[in-house]
Amino acid sequence: MKFIKSTLAMATCFYLAGCASGAQVENMIYKGDKHEYSSEIKENVMLSSVTGGEETNPVWTSEISDEAFSGAIKQSLKNEGLYSEDGKYDLSVEMLEIDQPSFGFDMTVTTIVKYVLTDKASGEVIIDKEVNAPYTATVGDAFSGVKRLRLANEGSSQENIKGLLALLSELNLGIDQVSMAK
Repeated sequence: MKFIKSTLAMATCFYLAGCASGAQVENMIYKGDKHEYSSEIKENVMLSSVTGGEETNPVWTSEISDEAFSGAIKQSLKNEGLYSEDGKYDLSVEMLEIDQPSFGFDMTVTTIVKYVLTDKASGEVIIDKEVNAPYTATVGDAFSGVKRLRLANEGSSQENIKGLLALLSELNLGIDQVSMAK
């Protein structure tokens, strides 16, 4: 009887803990209202690189991979009518920090991502900014802590992409290019 109780208790713990899964592309894509953009940037942004992410170890914690974040940025740019395979502007992305809790009921993840937009022809840096985006997933969102952390990762990533799109919508490019570089 003792064996059955301890086995049942262990099985319950494993079920509640679950295995970690990485942030999913479809849950990081910006799905809010469309922004207005300068005609110069429409269908003219090429995503050259995304770095700084980590692959998820299923027995540890959920992470955000370069590949998944890149896919979410690319699809968000496409949805906004900005993406081009060979655009005039080159966007490079570096995930500087992903601040995650180890445990908790409400899990807040904050992503700090550096975005650099460069005019490919002139080499001029148009944007060189960091976006800091927190997002909290609660027990109401998911009972399992592993899933709650993944949801917080995805939400923070989506908020970060929203910040990128806001930066791009503030640009007024043309003959006298405006720079938002540091």
